[in-house]
Amino acid sequence: MSKNYVALTVEGDRAYVTLDRPDKHNGLTIDMMRELVRVAGIIEGRKDIRTVILSGNGPSFSSGLDVAKTMSDPLAVVRAFIPLPWKGTNVFQEACWAWRRLPQPVIAVVHGRCYGGGLQIALAADFRFTTPDSEFCVMEAKHGLIPDMTGAETLSRLVGIDQALLLTMTADPVDAAHAERIGLVTEVTADPMAAAEKLADRIAARSPHAVASAKKMFDKSWHSSVRRTLAVERATQLPLIIRLALNRGTNSQK
Repeated sequence: MSKNYVALTVEGDRAYVTLDRPDKHNGLTIDMMRELVRVAGIIEGRKDIRTVILSGNGPSFSSGLDVAKTMSDPLAVVRAFIPLPWKGTNVFQEACWAWRRLPQPVIAVVHGRCYGGGLQIALAADFRFTTPDSEFCVMEAKHGLIPDMTGAETLSRLVGIDQALLLTMTADPVDAAHAERIGLVTEVTADPMAAAEKLADRIAARSPHAVASAKKMFDKSWHSSVRRTLAVERATQLPLIIRLALNRGTNSQK
C-alpha cells in the first residue's frame, strides 16, 4: 500500500489495483486521485500486464469524495481542477479517465457503496462486476454539484441520456439489480472477483494488440470527443463549486 491509500499488486500478467482506505469506505482525497493517476501510468508502461482488476478494500468499493477533507484545502481543489493542456483533463477527471486511456482492459469489482466519485471511477473501467447487495449513487446533487469526474461521458455511454439524467438529478441510490437492468454494471454475481478473474483469463488468451485496438477503436468512435465533453463538464461544475465554497464560508462564520 502507498501512503496515499492505493495498492498495486502484479501477479503474472494481471495487475490488481485496490483503493485502500477502508476505515473511510475508501472516501477519495486529492492525494488518492493523484496516486490513481500515477499507478495507471505505471501499468501503462508495463507490456507484461495484460489485464487490470480495480477493487476496494473494506466494506465498500468507494463512498465517493471525502468532501470534508477535500474542501478543507480550497487552494488544492483549485490546483486539482485546472486541466492539463496536453491531456484535456484535470486531476479529478484523470483519476477516472486514466483507466480508460490504458491499452489493457480494466475490470472493476464492486461491493458495498459505490457512490459519487467512486462510481465514476468504476464507470471508467471497461467492465463492472458487482455483489447483489451493492448500492450505486450519483450523489453529487446532494451537495449542489454535478458528476464532474468524467461521469458526463461514461454515464450517457452506458445507460443513455434519460437514465443518466434521472440518476444525476435525483441522486437516489439504486440497488445492483436495477443497475444491471439499466446497463450501469456488466454483471451481478455472488463472487465478483472470481467473475472478473475468469474474464481476465479469457481476454488474456487473445492477441494483446487486438484487445488494445478494440478498446481504442470504440473509445474514439463513440459519441462526441472526450476532450469536448470533459471541458463542458468542468465549465458546468466550476460555478457550482464556487457557490458551495461561498456557502460553507458563510456558514462557518455564523
